[in-house]
Amino acid sequence: MELAHSLLLNEEAYNQLGEVQKAEFIFEWLRYLEKLLLATSRNDVREKQKTLVEQLLSLLNNSPGPPTRKLLAKNLAILYSIGDTFSVYEAIDKCNDLIRSKDDSPSYLPTKLAAVVCLGSLYKKLGRILGNTFTDTVGNILKAVKSAESQGRYEIMLSLQNILNGLGAAAAPCHRDVYKAARSCLTDRSMAVRCAAAKCLLELQNEAIFMWSTDLDSVATLCFKSFEGSNYDVRISVSKLLGTILAKAITSKHPGTAASRQSIRRVSLEEVLELLGTGFLRGSSGFLRASGDMLKGTSSVSRDVRVGVTQAYVVFVSTLGGAWLEKNFAAFLSHILSLVSQSHPKATQTQIDAICCRRCVSFILRTTIGGLLGEKAQLAVVKDICQAIWKLKKVMDAVMSDGNLETRVGSTDVAASQHMLVCALQELGNLIHNLGTTAAPLLQDSSTGLLDSILSVTLHPSISVRLAAAWCLHCIAVALPSYLTPLLDRCLERLTGHKSSPEAVTGFSFAVAALLGAVKHCPLGIPHGKGKIIMTLAEDLLCSAAQNSRLSAQRTQAGWLLIAALMTLGPAVVSHHLARVLLLWKCVFPASPKDLETEKSRGDSFTWQVTLEGRAGALCAIKSFVSHCGDLLTEEVIQRLLPPLPCAVDLLTQLSSILKMYGSPLKTPSVVYRQRLYELLILLPPETYEGNLCAILKELAADLTAPDIQVSASTFLLPPLCHQDDLLILSPLLQETDHRFIEEQLLLGNGVACGSLEYDPYLIYEKDVEGDSVPKPLPPALSVISSAAKLFGVVCAHVGETQRLPILEQLLDSIKHTKGARQQVVQLHVVSSVSSFLKYVALSKGCLGPEELKRFALTLVTGALESTNPLLRCAAAEAWARLAQVLDDGAFTAGLAQVSFDKLKSARDVVTRTGHSLALGSLHRYLGGISSSQHLNSCIGILYTLAQDSTSPDVQTWALHSLSLIIDSAGPLYYVHVEPTLSLIIMLLLNVPPTHAEVHQSLGRCLNALITTLGPELQGNSTSISTLRASCLLGCAVMQDNPDCLVQAQAISCLQQLHMFAPRHVNLSSLVSCLCEILLDNSVLVNLYSPYLLLRRAVLACLRQLVQREAAEVSEHAVMLAKDSREELTPDADIREVGLEGALLILLDKETDERLCHDIKETLNYMLTSMAVEKLSLWLKLCKDVLAASADCTAITCVDTMQEEEGDKGDDASVLTTRHDEKSHPFTNPRWATRVFAAECVCRIINQCENATSAHFDIALAQEMKKKDSRNDFLVLHLADLIRMAFMAATDHSDQLRLSGLEMLLVVIRRFATVPEPEFPGHVILEQYQANVGAALRPAFTSETPPDVTAKACQVYIIAVQRHKNHRQPLKTTSCLEDSIRNGSCSSDGLLDLVYADLGTLSRLWLAALQDFALLTLPSEFASQLPAEGGAFYTAETSENAKLQYYNSWALILHATALWLTSTGFVVADPDEGASDLSRPVTPTSMCQGSSSGATIKSPEDVYTDRFHLILGISVEFLCSLRSDATMESITACLHALQALLDVPWPRSKIGSDQDLGIELLNVLHRVILTRESPSIQLASLEVVRQIICAAQEHVKEKRRSAEVDDGAAEKETLPEFGEGKDTGGLVPGKSLVFATLELCVCILVRQLPELNPKLTGSPGVKARKPQMLSEDGSRLVSAALVILSELPAVCSPEGSISILPTILYLTIGVLRETAVKLPGGQLSSTVAASLQALKGILSSPMARAEKSHTAWTDLLRSALTTVLDCWDPVDETHQELDEVSLLTAITVFILSTSPEVTTIPCLQKRCIDKFKATLEIKDPMVQIKTYQLLHSIFQYPNPAVSYPYIYSLASCIMEKLQEIDKRKPENTAELQIFQEGIKVLETLVTVAEEHHRSQLVACLLPILISFLLDENALGSATSIMRNLHDFALQNLMQIGPQYSSVFKSLVASSPALKARLEAAIKGNQESVKVKIPTSKYTKNPGKNSSIQLKTSFL
Repeated sequence: MELAHSLLLNEEAYNQLGEVQKAEFIFEWLRYLEKLLLATSRNDVREKQKTLVEQLLSLLNNSPGPPTRKLLAKNLAILYSIGDTFSVYEAIDKCNDLIRSKDDSPSYLPTKLAAVVCLGSLYKKLGRILGNTFTDTVGNILKAVKSAESQGRYEIMLSLQNILNGLGAAAAPCHRDVYKAARSCLTDRSMAVRCAAAKCLLELQNEAIFMWSTDLDSVATLCFKSFEGSNYDVRISVSKLLGTILAKAITSKHPGTAASRQSIRRVSLEEVLELLGTGFLRGSSGFLRASGDMLKGTSSVSRDVRVGVTQAYVVFVSTLGGAWLEKNFAAFLSHILSLVSQSHPKATQTQIDAICCRRCVSFILRTTIGGLLGEKAQLAVVKDICQAIWKLKKVMDAVMSDGNLETRVGSTDVAASQHMLVCALQELGNLIHNLGTTAAPLLQDSSTGLLDSILSVTLHPSISVRLAAAWCLHCIAVALPSYLTPLLDRCLERLTGHKSSPEAVTGFSFAVAALLGAVKHCPLGIPHGKGKIIMTLAEDLLCSAAQNSRLSAQRTQAGWLLIAALMTLGPAVVSHHLARVLLLWKCVFPASPKDLETEKSRGDSFTWQVTLEGRAGALCAIKSFVSHCGDLLTEEVIQRLLPPLPCAVDLLTQLSSILKMYGSPLKTPSVVYRQRLYELLILLPPETYEGNLCAILKELAADLTAPDIQVSASTFLLPPLCHQDDLLILSPLLQETDHRFIEEQLLLGNGVACGSLEYDPYLIYEKDVEGDSVPKPLPPALSVISSAAKLFGVVCAHVGETQRLPILEQLLDSIKHTKGARQQVVQLHVVSSVSSFLKYVALSKGCLGPEELKRFALTLVTGALESTNPLLRCAAAEAWARLAQVLDDGAFTAGLAQVSFDKLKSARDVVTRTGHSLALGSLHRYLGGISSSQHLNSCIGILYTLAQDSTSPDVQTWALHSLSLIIDSAGPLYYVHVEPTLSLIIMLLLNVPPTHAEVHQSLGRCLNALITTLGPELQGNSTSISTLRASCLLGCAVMQDNPDCLVQAQAISCLQQLHMFAPRHVNLSSLVSCLCEILLDNSVLVNLYSPYLLLRRAVLACLRQLVQREAAEVSEHAVMLAKDSREELTPDADIREVGLEGALLILLDKETDERLCHDIKETLNYMLTSMAVEKLSLWLKLCKDVLAASADCTAITCVDTMQEEEGDKGDDASVLTTRHDEKSHPFTNPRWATRVFAAECVCRIINQCENATSAHFDIALAQEMKKKDSRNDFLVLHLADLIRMAFMAATDHSDQLRLSGLEMLLVVIRRFATVPEPEFPGHVILEQYQANVGAALRPAFTSETPPDVTAKACQVYIIAVQRHKNHRQPLKTTSCLEDSIRNGSCSSDGLLDLVYADLGTLSRLWLAALQDFALLTLPSEFASQLPAEGGAFYTAETSENAKLQYYNSWALILHATALWLTSTGFVVADPDEGASDLSRPVTPTSMCQGSSSGATIKSPEDVYTDRFHLILGISVEFLCSLRSDATMESITACLHALQALLDVPWPRSKIGSDQDLGIELLNVLHRVILTRESPSIQLASLEVVRQIICAAQEHVKEKRRSAEVDDGAAEKETLPEFGEGKDTGGLVPGKSLVFATLELCVCILVRQLPELNPKLTGSPGVKARKPQMLSEDGSRLVSAALVILSELPAVCSPEGSISILPTILYLTIGVLRETAVKLPGGQLSSTVAASLQALKGILSSPMARAEKSHTAWTDLLRSALTTVLDCWDPVDETHQELDEVSLLTAITVFILSTSPEVTTIPCLQKRCIDKFKATLEIKDPMVQIKTYQLLHSIFQYPNPAVSYPYIYSLASCIMEKLQEIDKRKPENTAELQIFQEGIKVLETLVTVAEEHHRSQLVACLLPILISFLLDENALGSATSIMRNLHDFALQNLMQIGPQYSSVFKSLVASSPALKARLEAAIKGNQESVKVKIPTSKYTKNPGKNSSIQLKTSFL
């Protein structure tokens, strides 16, 4: 293939190839040439032009295939447009000659066609340059049309389209001729030619004025004719032509001159609509002829014409656009509705016709209103439709009141207006359903009277109107859940009030059923009591049915309908009414067969009608019960369900005899009864009706072969039985399209009605299978067949094998004994039921039975495989394979395959060949590659041959499809066949005419299967693989160029597969540009331009896959494409402006298909995840545009406080308020769903930024980085936009959008609350937006706002206030939530003030809710103890449903309650004890009330105890069995509640006095700590532990105090020991609070510092290792644990404290040792500080001094001190790592906090002193400073025994140090500080020393101080350090001098030098005081502060 990549054709390489390869080579060369020509310079092209032209023209004679000729023509045109044009005339002449040639042989045809295509392409590209030649060319081509066959006509039409396109107005002379030729082609027998002619005419009408003026009528009639017998593609093309021309006729501006010449009149809208209406109502028969037919009453418009005209209506309106529709809507609506009005009785003369017409009208309304109008316009439309309904209602009222005349006209009026009403109501329902809560203002607007209008037509005499009205109410309830209950109440009230009117009974029962069906779509449901009311009403209706014969049928139906609808509410509601339902079910059937016989003999036609209606209803109710309440189907219930079933089956067998007796009135009721019974039996397990299986089977067989069925129902019976993939080869109508809604009627055939609700009113409460439109059940006569076939499969599989045979024989005979059309129908039914049986047996792994059975099945299926109905062949092929699957016998399978082989070899007819080729594929599908390779080879051989049978495209299609199945199922076995298959596919792709699109589709499926088979091997580089890969890519290229949309879809999915397996080899830029062209070309009018939904789906599935891997590249390619492309390519979504992202958002807004929308959202999400941070501005602008496009401008302006100057219109920030011209805006009126998605995107963008750099949330940093590089972009710079977007969303009409907006606001506040405002220090950036936040929240607190929105707003409000007042306010969490939901008001001055007034009420409600929660969480075995009437906020029946609500909110309520009780000190009785039932009016439940009679009044103490146990119980229950789905919030709230509870003395005393309770709590907390890793949860748990220990301490203290008071007189010895450990000191695990606490603390410490665990370190001793810093969270946890440890001794008795002391000391010193890291500036790490603090607490414990424990403590403390000292001199040399200051401080703590005997034993004392000495020698100034500070505190110790040894040992050292500094004068602040600290130590010595030594000390100290004084001269020039020193010395001298005056004086006297120095300094100081403030105030240096700090910390 590489050889093909050159400018000129490489003829040498070309000639060496075989035939197939030649075609490939040429195609590859032409593909390459097209790209190359565009990239080559003009001159280079001109050089080679002559040769190139020759080569290209010579190819014309090589009979090029369709894709090749298209490319060839394209290249010729490009070549001439770039190079010289003078030889173009020769080329044109040559082509014309080829066309004129008389050679008619098939081999010459491709050459002729290629010439035609070339001409089209040349004229299109070169246009007017060829102006003078076109008349000959066009004449020549038109002459050729007459003799051409279909392919020729097809290509000629397309060529003419291109010629017209290129020449434009210049082609006017030929317009008429082309028009004539195209007219005849438009009704051609080949559908492809019709499509091409439509395209040609569409091009022609651009210039040919006559088409939309003088010839308008004839063009319309022509189009109507073209619709006759058309297929889907023709309808799309022709409707586009007709719609466009009619739109042109209305809007065109005629050129003045032409108008005066031809006096063309303007066509009015009425005329155009009249014209379309004629087509819709009379079809293509001319106006005159039609009237004759009308008189005879014979003509009926064929359905395809009607469907075609329907599509034309839509094109017409879409072309004119949304704005036009808005203006002219009233006229349009009245015209569309008039299509089904009484003025055209023909359209609605039979029910079938009427339903089909209604479908069409609904489709027109749905597509135009739903697709073109924005939400505002839709709201206006709703009003118009309401007007129309009122008008029709008035007409009807007039007729109905005119009862006395009994006029016949009246009844027809009513009948005719019914269809208009149905259409109007259905559209109204759809509109409101789509508008959602946006429609709320409409319903509140009394002038429209929307609900009244719907409720008033619920009484219409026609049942279809009543059903439509009910459905409309259902839509309203789903869209606006808040209306559900009021509507239900209104309907129930009217149903009860109008029981005597048959219309009201059915109408309102339909309405109630429809509303009940809506409950499952409404999040908040309906009040539980409604179930009871409805059940009672239903019973009442059923019981009163017999009282009045005029109403009995209606009441019976209504009663059962209500019960059936009630079942949809689910088990929770139904369980309470089940007994009554089962009783009614039992009573509706006779008790025994005998009773049934007597019934038969007694009744008359009417009673039977009512009886059957009732029994069918009962069956339906039970079916509804089984399908919606599966949980209730216990053994017992099933036993109660069963008894009536045999009787129901008996009645089924008797039906035919009853029918004979009473005739036709019973026909429909009996069919309905059958269908209901069958449906129920399908749902029930077959075991339940075992006894009746045979009877049922006989009935089914009779039903399936009944003689009176005339209609072929294949299209709805068979698709479920065929394989989904096989349906693709049948009609495109079976696939999903945008027009499925109307196209369905063509699928069903003319005799069959479309589905409609009146055929089965019981479906009104079910969800529709296809999305949200009205359920569309088929007529009972059809649906009974479908149910029977399904049930046959189940029953036949369960009867004995002996019974199967006769039934199958009977079925086969029935086929043989019928003739003609009847035979086909019977065969269809029998095959579908047998298929159903085989499918069931295969899936349940059953067996078939005796040999004859196999033979029968085979005969049956083989017959069907050769049926003329393609669907039947499809189903038979499936059954054929299922048969082999069931038998699972290799020989049999081989036999089956052999049968097909033989048939295929011998047969020549299409039917046999297609059927058997598919049968082969199906066999492979179900039996996979297990068949021998021999078998596979012969299969493939036969299919290859069939695939090349060009005489029959059908055979090719089916054979290729079958081949694709075989490739799929053979897997790796297929490798050997890949190459030949691939070359076959390519050959066919290059040669099959484009008119046979179905063949191309099958080829695409084969290619796809091949690519899948090759899989990742496609990445390989071997020659064979690269050849295969090149062929695959070539195949994709051919399919991409195919005009058929489905083939293009195949191409895209093939490329998608290739991209998955070999991404490097797929050209991403061309793939993306192809995808974008399809998407955006179509986005103009989504419903028209890409008529194929499947193509759009394929494009998006592909895009979604591409952006998962390479979003940025895809996005760039799309933008590049937009820049390169022509202007007109993307008229709607200009990618240049909004990027691919914006284009997808626009598409999302227009697209209605759910799967597509889901894919678009996924694609956008992937793009957002990978690119939002880089393209921040683009994404935010898109979201803002979407949210702003719909916002009301005025609403925004009034609150936009951020708005800059109003005059500054150019500023980007004011873009929202100043945009009045909609033109520039890419998003016009997006739907609410799109806006919700945009709001969600903003939240995602914020999350993405969070994972990126921190500059996104730091304005100073962001501004700085933006200055550095202006391309940088950060989220914080867009804060104004974020707030504005959140505001727009939060104040919208749509509730969903409001919720999204509030969520966005919440995220913004959470993320930005702490960002400071650099310009105003101390303020945060969000403060400037307070007004906006307030304005966004205010509307959520009005009374009509739904509770979920209010709750969300409260959440935002709470966060805002919390973040605003960052200090903790107790009581602020849920108080607001609860309050606002109950009271619905909120003000903005702090949350506490907000709820303070209501705390009394709220606290009672909270306590009641907690009590409910406690009851509801009890295990099921305590169910009997629950209160019978329910709790405070739930009734007994709703307990199950209520649980979820309680689960969601209990934690916050618990926290709030605990906070409230804390704030009141816990001991507060209810302020209004008497009025305690205020808490809930319905079921007064309050904590203080034992029973509802109020017999016992509890004492206040009991009330507090109850409350305490309630909170504690709920918390412990939750915490001890944490479910995996327990949220962090709940756990945290629960722990905070416990903390709050234990903050108060009363609960603490309860915990302290009840040791078991404390231990229980500790164990639960231990478990929480073990199972939850979150540091915040662990910290909160430790806080609770600390509080429990405090409570225990308080309790012990209290007991000791009271014992002392009581036994004051007795001797101390006799006092009992309080505290744990009593007299023995033993702690029992599980019984000891202290032990539990120790376990928990050890768990925390060892987790953070594993080295503390001796088991881990392998030695019990202290092993030195490198200390470590813990994380911030870790440090907090360790510190908290140490605090708890230090509190423990106080809980123990003296003996107990001895038991725990070693552990506590080991852990505390261990933490010190492991975390004593040196930090800069001599700081201590937080864990060291905590361990020193804990050490101090332990050492100063009173237990150390208690006489019983004194000696033991002293020993242990000495050991501890030794351990600390040992840390210092470990075995190896690692001590440099430890922080000396930390260890020294620890020693000092020991010296100062223990009794002297611990530290004064000589060996320890000596070691301590050595440590101090050693530390004084360390050079680090900070260490020295700290050492001096510690010595300072030791020297001051009052007990001389402790302090003197240190003074003796260390004073001289210190003195020397100071004199040394004195000599060399301090050089820096550190030395200055050392000196100052040293002097302080000396001063301390002076004060401590005995009197006779003092003078010596002072004498040593003074000279040093005086030596640092400076005189006035020196003071001026001194450094700041010397000056500080001078001030310090002077100050100290001033203090010491007066104290020791005698020493001072004698010293000064003895040394004149000192005296002089002192005087000079004092004088100098006074001078400086005059000059400036003295510096002495700065001498309190940091060192001094830190010493104070240390003291307060631990010493």
